[in-house]
Amino acid sequence: MAEQSLIAIEVVYALARSQTLIRLSVPMGTTVAQALARCGIASLHPEIDVDAVDVGIYGRSVSPMTILEEGDRVEIYRPLIVDAAQARRRRALKKRTR
Repeated sequence: MAEQSLIAIEVVYALARSQTLIRLSVPMGTTVAQALARCGIASLHPEIDVDAVDVGIYGRSVSPMTILEEGDRVEIYRPLIVDAAQARRRRALKKRTR
């Protein structure tokens, strides 16, 4: 049986005051979904639904079926509390009223 090559990746989940970073080696051909299942992030953060969460690699949104490459950093995105455009409008309005 041939030995399968491993690649080094990271899985990151950031909260307002802390960040969880998990480094692991996975076989070449591993998908984002498989890496999320393998890294155990859901046991550390039960609020994460690894089957439905939005993910990206280095700030670029990707599908859970994306094949990982050496050095990829899988980012788990939290739902936005406020739409970014709304937040900018509110800040601009505050500046005008000062």
